[in-house]
Amino acid sequence: MANIQKRPNGKWRARYRDLDGKEHARHFDRKTDAQRWLDEVTASVVTGQYVDPRSAKKNFKEYAEEWRTRQPHRPSTAKAVAQHLRCYVYPAWEKRALGAIKPGDVQSWVTGLTTTHNLAASTSRTVFNTVNAVFRAAVRDRMIPHNPCEDAKLPSAPRKQVVPLPVSQVRHLAEKIPSRYRGLVLLGASTGLRPGELFGLQVRHIDLLHGSVTVEQQIQQTAKHGVYVGPPKTARSYRTVPLPKVAVNAVKAHLRDFPVNEPEGWLFTAPEGGPVVYTSFMDGSWRPACQKAGIPKGTGPHALRHHYASLLIKHGESVKTVSERLGHTNAAMTLNIYTHLWPDSEERTRAAVDRAYGNEGPAQGDLPTTEAA
Repeated sequence: MANIQKRPNGKWRARYRDLDGKEHARHFDRKTDAQRWLDEVTASVVTGQYVDPRSAKKNFKEYAEEWRTRQPHRPSTAKAVAQHLRCYVYPAWEKRALGAIKPGDVQSWVTGLTTTHNLAASTSRTVFNTVNAVFRAAVRDRMIPHNPCEDAKLPSAPRKQVVPLPVSQVRHLAEKIPSRYRGLVLLGASTGLRPGELFGLQVRHIDLLHGSVTVEQQIQQTAKHGVYVGPPKTARSYRTVPLPKVAVNAVKAHLRDFPVNEPEGWLFTAPEGGPVVYTSFMDGSWRPACQKAGIPKGTGPHALRHHYASLLIKHGESVKTVSERLGHTNAAMTLNIYTHLWPDSEERTRAAVDRAYGNEGPAQGDLPTTEAA
């Protein structure tokens, strides 16, 4: 129900009741302005875009914390999101109302991530994505009418080209790492499993008879060096990967030296037993082994995955196959990461045409001359 009344002071008062029965009113100098406002409100209600003006006054931090606790984030993602908000967002907007944050405010904040906080462009984009998710949720919840993050200009983050480890370095790394993880290195290099997927392998996932490994879970680290056993990264990450002979031999040797007595037992374990904890593995085994093997500082276990992808590409596997083996969401993602590793097609193009016309070009009379044409 809506109406317009003229007040004793000459102002025009426009009133309406929202879907909850609460009354809202505004005063205007002209009746046409009051009517236009009511028409806009009515249209927003009819189209499902209505936003209670009081909702936009809610404190940004209060809403962001409610949003954060509702999300089905994995432990590592939840930790990162909480850190983004605590360190880079709340100091700027902790006391601001949702509706008071405008596109210009967002742009200034984004610029400050690199100029004030000295964050890398890629990190700035990741932090921005967290804030953008909060505002998108606020729009869906009808807290604000528009997302102020739309059309924000983000710092350019050129993608670094993957430089795969050669076979010789992978072999050297397997020799230098503690013996309990030698099989992990060779299995990762010959299957392309993510580090968490390797840590999450149990004996029941390995089929040495048919030469395959099934990926159906992964291990992620939680606070205080705990671990979380959860599903793979995406739906496409559930997969069965063929085991080459080098992987079969590595697993057999590992089980001979570190026997597992039950199908549910972890294939690779921490020195004190139990599943592998990422930071302990990196500090105690991976980084020292990389240093001994002459592998560049900063190289992580994901390098084994890149190594595997490069071998498939080098030996002629299609984009589709590489994508399936790696458990990527789609082939476009695979191309985005590894397109520079596929052989250049220029020479094949030239050779195809030359084979059709002969090495010295077309025979006389095969093609019309310019004059004849």
